[in-house]
Amino acid sequence: MTSKRNYNRIRVVLAEQDRTNKWLAEKVRKNRTTVSRWCTNDMQPSVETLAEIAEILNVDIRELLLPTKDVNN
Repeated sequence: MTSKRNYNRIRVVLAEQDRTNKWLAEKVRKNRTTVSRWCTNDMQPSVETLAEIAEILNVDIRELLLPTKDVNN
């Protein structure tokens, strides 16, 4: 059994800003199911869409991604 990898933090950032998947879906003009799948890491948005999400949420795009390296090492 393969465990699912998390690549993005969209769900976390939405929660930090007290926003919903539905709200984000309306802002990016995407189906709520699509946004839900991004938030559960079942699929990933394109880089262009990720940049749009970062702009909408007023965060650096890097805040929407999980780090790939430990910056303390």
